[in-house]
Amino acid sequence: MNNSYNESLSEVHSTVSTAGKTGWRRLLAYIGPAYLVSVGYMDPGNWATDLAGGSQFGYKLIWVLLMSNLIALLLQSLSARLGIVKGLDLAQASRNAYPKFINFPLYILAQIAIIACDLAEIIGMAIGLQLLFGLPMIWGVSLTILDTFLLLFLLNKGMRKMESFIVSMVMIIGLSFLVEMFIVKPQITEVLSGFKPSLLSGNALYIAIGIIGATVMPHNLYLHSSLVQTRKIDRSFKGIKESLKFNLIDTTIALNLAFFVNAAILILAATAFYKNGLHQVAEIQDAYKLLQNIFGSMAPTLFAIALIASGQSSTITGTLAGQIIMEGHLNLRIAPWLRRLITRLLAILPAIFTILYFGEDALGGLLVLSQVVLSLQLGFAIVPLIHFTSDKASMKEFAIKNWVKILAWLSALIIIGLNIKLVIETISNFLADANNGLVAYLVIFPLALAIFLLLMYVLLTPVLKKQAARSNIPHGNALDIESIEHLSYKSIGIPVDFSKKDLETIRHALVQGGKDAQYYLIHIVETAAARYHGDKVLDHETQSDIFNLEKYRKNLADLDYDVSVLIGYGKASNAISKLAISKHMDLLVMGAHGHSGISDMIFGTTLDSVRHQVKIPILIIR
Repeated sequence: MNNSYNESLSEVHSTVSTAGKTGWRRLLAYIGPAYLVSVGYMDPGNWATDLAGGSQFGYKLIWVLLMSNLIALLLQSLSARLGIVKGLDLAQASRNAYPKFINFPLYILAQIAIIACDLAEIIGMAIGLQLLFGLPMIWGVSLTILDTFLLLFLLNKGMRKMESFIVSMVMIIGLSFLVEMFIVKPQITEVLSGFKPSLLSGNALYIAIGIIGATVMPHNLYLHSSLVQTRKIDRSFKGIKESLKFNLIDTTIALNLAFFVNAAILILAATAFYKNGLHQVAEIQDAYKLLQNIFGSMAPTLFAIALIASGQSSTITGTLAGQIIMEGHLNLRIAPWLRRLITRLLAILPAIFTILYFGEDALGGLLVLSQVVLSLQLGFAIVPLIHFTSDKASMKEFAIKNWVKILAWLSALIIIGLNIKLVIETISNFLADANNGLVAYLVIFPLALAIFLLLMYVLLTPVLKKQAARSNIPHGNALDIESIEHLSYKSIGIPVDFSKKDLETIRHALVQGGKDAQYYLIHIVETAAARYHGDKVLDHETQSDIFNLEKYRKNLADLDYDVSVLIGYGKASNAISKLAISKHMDLLVMGAHGHSGISDMIFGTTLDSVRHQVKIPILIIR
């Protein structure tokens, strides 16, 4: 079986080399993933919410855009960190951390977010084609299915070709709005006043949450953690640290460009519409026509060109995200063309249904609604992401600092809090109509409760696992101690994880057996590939682990200790137990540090599992 089977986006995994480059060339080797992510921050869904916010409230919501961009920068950097350090995308990490009955609803919610995102891109593309060429909306929506084949073509040409295409689309969008700003000539002092935070309620809150959903997009968190793995990097401490630095630069530049585009759309709407008394311009088509009436033909043409470029680039990254969540959460793999076709059809069908039954005029409202749906799904992507990147056991020295963790949880609290407020307001308004009571009690309330309980499970499970082993163990009666016979351990197992605490663990083990015992240095490879391929896996991490174990063995052999090395694969408790039994060990010495398996033995359920599987003493070294 091919080892690439479990790699995220296996077609382009580790295909971009970063070795042998210096200076600007080295930085440019890393530049790209964040630009693919950034197009999701300037997609047609953003246009709808920014136009609605600017036309209704002027510059008042610019601070929401800025806050959203800062939150996005923080969360995307965490997403990149997860992919670089653990070699897993967010969906794969969730599959490893949560049981199947949780991963399935997480996949469903993520897929709904992908559909909502893709829906915005499809509608935006269709509107842009209609504005420029007069193409009917139903035909414009149907033509977007061809994006599937464009994506396959670009992937076959290589990751750099696809990144170049996306960057060219981003440049078209950026230049279009730069020219737009010179045409509409906003007042700088009035724009700056919009950076002052203000209380939000009613429609302003609804649009603000739409802006957050359109800016901090859940599918981008899955996407970024995968795209950074297209770079082939040195897996040493120095190599990973360098990769984190360059990807942070990439993310900062790309997302600031996205902020400029979003702010430009909102400022355009505020200057052109709000200041002229046009407070209900949420429709992209209306914005196009009004721009033509106020500023002539140049502004609306640039507007439509940027819209098409935005939809075209965003739809490619949205389809990639659909692939990532399907393979990551469900480990379901189907033919690439079929997988991408399914993702696209799931988004096209709601758009066609809306056009046929509600008319083209309903598409603008559908765009804003799609962004609110995205925001409601954010918690299910953000909470696991923060848990994974905070875990010192698996992230080791690359776990996020406490101040970053505080900012991340604060961001999650803001987003989830605003969403809960929106849900409560929406249900209250729904119940105001007496005819909706039965639907509310049979559908709305149970669904809202189920989603809330799922969020609580995702939030609390990692915390509860760490505390599970801290419950009191019942004591028996004291025994009579008459004599103590000398214990002599002849075969001692020492699980190690190549952290600075290994020396202490090995030292205590050597004290137990002296130079007469046989020692086994044990390391468990827990990568996604190792879980499925076992001893057939030959990825970089496994080869690096073998090298490190051999270094320990040689050091101890030079000190006249009899040492062998053992590599286990998959779940730590099972692998350690099997090795201990197969080698007839009479003692295990384990350190409470670093590696997820060993750390979990102290604070989680792995210790209980090992204890029940082996019948030998286990010495824990703190």
